[in-house]
Amino acid sequence: MEHDQIIQLNPVIHAPVRLAVLSVLMTVEEAGFKYLKKVTQTTDGNLSTHLSKLETGGFIKIIKQFKAKKPQTTCSITDKGRKAFIQYIEQMEQIIEKQKKNL
Repeated sequence: MEHDQIIQLNPVIHAPVRLAVLSVLMTVEEAGFKYLKKVTQTTDGNLSTHLSKLETGGFIKIIKQFKAKKPQTTCSITDKGRKAFIQYIEQMEQIIEKQKKNL
């Protein structure tokens, strides 16, 4: 993989918090905001910003509802998000393999 291919990594996914969110959502049907906040170890505002970017990109679906009169936010990965995540991982694997060959 050449330098120009490396810089083609999806910038929406490449951010550490967004990558963590997608990693979690790849393994579950859906995840709540509080759970994602815990696993990403970020603040409400920071997580909200990252989730919005993923939603705007079409990578996740955000559902806001009330349960027992309390607001609840859940997220799930979309088909587009699943495909983009797999492509991202494949690109990273190519980078790693290239580096192994250069050692």
